[in-house]
Amino acid sequence: MQRPCTEPGPYPRRSARRTALTAAVAACAVLAGGAPIAYATLGEGTSSATLGDGTSSATAVRGTAYVETRLFFGTERPDGGPDVTARQFRSFIDRQVTPAFPGGLTVQEGRGQWRDSHGVIERERSYELILLYPASEARTRDPQVERVRAAYEKAFAQDSVARLDERTLADF
Repeated sequence: MQRPCTEPGPYPRRSARRTALTAAVAACAVLAGGAPIAYATLGEGTSSATLGDGTSSATAVRGTAYVETRLFFGTERPDGGPDVTARQFRSFIDRQVTPAFPGGLTVQEGRGQWRDSHGVIERERSYELILLYPASEARTRDPQVERVRAAYEKAFAQDSVARLDERTLADF
């Protein structure tokens, strides 16, 4: 049987207000101590969090709103033709991507895998293209990105080129 909260005992009940306050402080401590600082600064103006020792951490938000678009290019051809070579890929970047995004880009080599239309896991050498552009240009950049994807699919007989877009802050 549960004791009334006025009865003394080895486990006194906390008030609902104190329990809620304790939970809120614990959540702030976990966020401040466990989250990368980049997540803490994605808001507007200044971000402030309470640290586990009760002190406050205020960080000014830096950067301008940008969109980061990442494209993932496979190099094996589904039709059984020869793999796309590093030289062919560089030439594709020079002809198709650089003119549309002359401000800069990043290409990373990788190893990828995916399940094809027959259910087979395919593993292949791949490339990741990272484009960063002001969020205010997103409407004009979208068709340019789509042209790059379509050009690669056509030129190298690919089923698809994966695309990932994320809003972020950038400071140069």
